This record gives sequence, structure tokens and C-alpha cells, in this order.
Amino acid sequence: MKKEVALAVVTTTAATVVVVVTLVRQYWKQKKDRQWKKCQQIIRKFARECATPVPKLWEVANAMVSDMEASLSSDEARSCLNMLVSYVSPLPTGNEQGMYYGVNLRGTDFLMVCARLGGKNEPISDFYKEEISLPSNVMLGTSQELYDIIAVELSKFISAHPENNDETAANDKKLGFTLSYAANQAAATSGAAIKWKNFSADDIVKGGKELVSEINQALEKHGVNMRVHALVDDTVGDLAGARYYNKESVAAICLGMGTNAAYVDTAQSGPRWRGSLLPNSGEIVISIEWGNFNSCQLPITRFDASLDAESSNPGSRIFEKLISGMYLGEIVRRVLAKMAKETALFGETVPPKLLIPYLLRPPDMAAMHQDTSEDREVVHEKLKEIFGITNSTEMAREIVAEVCDIVTERGARLAGAGIVAIAKKLGRIANRRSVITIEGGLYEHYRIFRNYLHSSVWEMLGDELSGNIIIEHAHGGSGAGALFLAASQNPDS
Repeated sequence: MKKEVALAVVTTTAATVVVVVTLVRQYWKQKKDRQWKKCQQIIRKFARECATPVPKLWEVANAMVSDMEASLSSDEARSCLNMLVSYVSPLPTGNEQGMYYGVNLRGTDFLMVCARLGGKNEPISDFYKEEISLPSNVMLGTSQELYDIIAVELSKFISAHPENNDETAANDKKLGFTLSYAANQAAATSGAAIKWKNFSADDIVKGGKELVSEINQALEKHGVNMRVHALVDDTVGDLAGARYYNKESVAAICLGMGTNAAYVDTAQSGPRWRGSLLPNSGEIVISIEWGNFNSCQLPITRFDASLDAESSNPGSRIFEKLISGMYLGEIVRRVLAKMAKETALFGETVPPKLLIPYLLRPPDMAAMHQDTSEDREVVHEKLKEIFGITNSTEMAREIVAEVCDIVTERGARLAGAGIVAIAKKLGRIANRRSVITIEGGLYEHYRIFRNYLHSSVWEMLGDELSGNIIIEHAHGGSGAGALFLAASQNPDS
């Protein structure tokens, strides 16, 4: 009897354990199902808010054209676009010959470039580049210390890559000088203020004429027999380089960590500058500063709004925050962090590094997005390397790739809408061929971004008109435009 009771107790206990285990499994399965459903809801909503169908792209393009025209008409016009005029005139023709030098000043370094131009239908040769990082004491010092180090390094660079004896003497040469942040060319001649973004020197705001004068004084002091003619934003430099190769080049776009666009217009196009130093006729180059573009037509999500609010410049550079390399990865990180908190995408505990802003850089984002390996192994490695996530599931890795795709597609297609806007502003969509040059690592190295950009232009214009816009990668890479500017400014070229 006792054995029978004991057996019954064991049987009952075992059955209870089975029931409990089953209930626990059901609970976790239901919880996982709820989390997965919530995850899908978040990503579907995000995709809808980021959507850029062709009608939306045209709304964005038309809004940009309206802002461009408003800014050109008057300084008092309500426009978020600065439309800075450049005094680099004329642009290269392609006939320039000889050895030329340029400097591209960036936030934490500067690039020196030189090349020998061969003239019409001849290739360039002796193309050299050298990048110099700026020491912290120079970053925190005066602008004169900056100019001194540029002059010293440039002297060494010219000695290492000299002109031939039969070429024009160096003291007849002008030095091409570009800035990787906007410079108003009116300031470079009239003495208005140019703001330096990256230096906490004693002269944060300097007059343009004064800047050119001080740079030239430093060059003379260190025995560099060249002179800077004007300070030019590097997107204008890219346009100069494009013009050297193709006279149908009408615009240049920078798509890297930041973004900007410059285009060629007629001197009569800007009533705002009448009576200034602009020529009465001919071409002028305008730097749009399109990173500042903002419109109710832009597809902005809560993630974009929070990024903007927490940035160092809230309310500014909205277009840049949607399309440039500086911000694409951060938007992805914010979406993944929300999913991690609300759906346990990477486990019950949110990975601490996932909460650190700007940790996801464009090359890593591109690598995850473009991962075609089985089980998304590249995504797994990048999540582990960047965020310390070691337990990602295959499903989670697919979600990561999908978020990257949504953000990249939106950014690239908006950039494409901007390109169409420039062509429309110039009246060149229907019957004139336009070459658009694009420079920057985002466009050059992020294949899917590049493909989305090209397809957006084609979709907006259709088979009949899309052939009128030719998109090319910049010749010589970042900073090379400075030497083409030098060539166009020399009377002997």
C-alpha cells in the first residue's frame, strides 16, 4: 500500500513538473512573440515615416527650388539656404597646363595637393597628396600659428615635388586654397565675417580679406613664393575640378561626413547682389549650403527630432542630419536602442554601449548593411566589436540590416531630390545635358547608398529625361579641387 501511495505521489509530482515546465515555456514563447510583434510594429512605423515615394521627392525638390530662389532674390527673404556666392571666375576650361598646387584646410588637418596639367585631352601627371594633422596646441592657438604650420609644410611639399625649369616661375603662381566648411566668397573680398568652426583661437571670427592677407604673409615669411587669391569652400573646388574635365559640369555635391552643394549660375540670377562686386555678366558659382535646408516636406521621425534636439546645433542643418555620414549611423543606433529597451532585441538587458551616441560610424554601418554572408556574420561581428553585443540572434541581425536599409534609402533618395532641384533651378531638366560631380566617402564607399541615389533621380525623371543628368565621381578625390582653382586663376594657363 505504501509503495502504491509513493508511486502515486511521484507520478503526481512529475506531472506537476511537466505542467509547470510547459507553462513556463508557453509564457516565454508568448513573451517572445509579443516582443517580436512590438519590434515589427516599431520598424514598420519607422519605415512608413521615412518613406520617400516619387511624389514626396518632388515635394522636397520643389521646396528646395523655392528656397533657392527666395534666398537669391533678397537678404531679407525667408529662406533657410544661405546661397553663398563665390568669386572664383572664370572656372577652368580644360586648356590649363603646368604644375599647380593647392591646400585643403579641414577641421583637424589639412591636405596639400599638386599635379601637372597637360591641357586639352591630355592626362594629368605627377599627382601627389600629403595630409598633415594639426597638433592640439595649434588647434587651441591663434590663427597665425595655423598659417605658419601650413606655410612650413607647404614649403617642404613644394621642394619634394618641384616644377620643371621650363615651367612658369613660382612667384607668378597663385595657390589654390579651399576650406572643408562654408566660406562666403563675398567675405573673402569685402572683409565680412568668416566663422571658423573648429578652432578656439583668439580670432574665432575674422574678416575674409584679413584672412587672405595673413595667410599670404605666412607664405612670404617662410619662403613660399605663391599667393592665395581667395578662400573657397571645397565643394566649389570640386566643381572647378569637374569643369576642367567637362564643360557641361554644372554642379558639385559633397556627400561625406557633412554635405554641401555648389552650382554654376549666371551673374544676373541673384538680384540680391546687384550693385556689389559681382560682374554684370558671365558665370558665378554659388555654394548652396544645402545642409541648412529645412521643409515641412522632409520625412522627419521622432528619432530625427530627438537627435536634432540633443545636437550642438538644434534646429539647424536639418537636411544634413538626414543625409550625411555624420548622422546616418546615429539614427540607426537610436532606433536599435529603442528596440533593445522595448522588445529585448539583444536580450533582457540593454547593452550599455548601445546607449552611447555617435558610436556607429558610416563604414561600419555600410559593412553591416552590405553583408551578404550566411547568417549575417558581418553584422554579428560588428555588433560585437562596436556595442559589445555577443548574443545576437539571426533574427536580430536581420532587423539591424533592415534599419540600416531604411535610413540609407531615405538619405540617398533625399540627396537625389536635391540634385534634381538644382537641375530644375537651372532649367536644364528637359532639354540640356548636365553633369553633376559627387565627392565624399559616403557616395564613394557606400555602394547601396550610391545605388539608391542614382535610382531616385531616374525614378523622378523617368526614362525620357533621366539621361539629361549625368552623375560622376569627383576626379582626384577630396581636396584636389584646390589645384584646379590655382590653374584657373593664373593668367598664363
